[in-house]
Amino acid sequence: MDIAAFTADPHPTLARLRAHEPVSWVPELGCWLVTSRVAALRVLRDAPTFTVDDPRFSTAQVVGPSMLSLDGPAHTAARKPFAGPFRPAEVARRFTSQVTELAAELVARIRPAGRAELRVSVAGPLAVRVVAETLGLPDIDATTVLRWYSTFVAAVSDVTAGRPAPAEAAAAFESLAEHVLAGIDGNGSLLADAVAGGLRNDEAVSNAAVLLFGGIETTEGMILNLLWHLLRDPDQLAAVRGDLDLLPNAVEESLRLEPAAAVVDRYATRDVELAGAQIRRGDPVTVSLAGANRDPATFPDPDTFDVRRTNARLHLAFAHGPHVCLAMDLARLETLIGVRTLLVELPDLALDEGHPSEPSGLVFRKPQTLHARWSSDL
Repeated sequence: MDIAAFTADPHPTLARLRAHEPVSWVPELGCWLVTSRVAALRVLRDAPTFTVDDPRFSTAQVVGPSMLSLDGPAHTAARKPFAGPFRPAEVARRFTSQVTELAAELVARIRPAGRAELRVSVAGPLAVRVVAETLGLPDIDATTVLRWYSTFVAAVSDVTAGRPAPAEAAAAFESLAEHVLAGIDGNGSLLADAVAGGLRNDEAVSNAAVLLFGGIETTEGMILNLLWHLLRDPDQLAAVRGDLDLLPNAVEESLRLEPAAAVVDRYATRDVELAGAQIRRGDPVTVSLAGANRDPATFPDPDTFDVRRTNARLHLAFAHGPHVCLAMDLARLETLIGVRTLLVELPDLALDEGHPSEPSGLVFRKPQTLHARWSSDL
């Protein structure tokens, strides 16, 4: 496998593996790679056999144990305090007005210029501000939040590559802990509610790091990927502009076609057969959400972006089973409002052909930049 080509565009390779060997040992990745939807669901639903609770799990090495890296009763206990705060109705109540105002502010700021790079001007700032609110840090400087985030991303990448976590990661974690613990009492944030629901302070800090990482990376990627899919497809864009009620399903279809988090890692706790593969205890098992989401057994014409696809929500972009993404409804809300605001306020929004881009990345996939243009005198 050519890792550089796979990072740029994994979908042809995933399609070939899914058709001929849906659970394949990939030496270049050092894991069993699961590419069919049926096999992916089996792994994601069976935490006793395919666990995250393993010393090799990179995120736990950087930020300590959290709901992301625990299984069984410990995972249930870590996740339970968030069940209420992250319910869809509660997310909508807390965040709809705030996200709407913030998106309008960000778009109004770039509108006079007639062009902008949308990652740094809209998608990133929107994700950062909402994460800060979620953690109970609404007044903290966005640069500080991004510094924590960038440090954790780099540390996880180092650990995944077999290198030790850099010293800066410990300093960033200590700084995050100081701010979270100082502001958690009675501030009304989702994290504060989780602590009130039984989360210990040390657990709050570890889970805050997880929310910081996921809340920025995944949400930014969702916004950029949806914009990229829409703006490069005139027919689909016209359909959504003509009927904004199609936009929620367009969010799901973009998630299906290019999930912002392309893979999730597990470790086999026993010898097990999976789709013909003989997996041994201790083997790393990586589920390709990107592969499962284009399985033609579930999604006809799987490589086509179709905002009217009736079963788009069957995607696994937020994983499945006990580790299904906790904040998926908040990410959906930010993506829906952010993209809707851009389409409404900039009715001739288009990709800037002078700066072409497309999604890339081995683990997290999104356009690294997304340059757009519009008429500034509308």
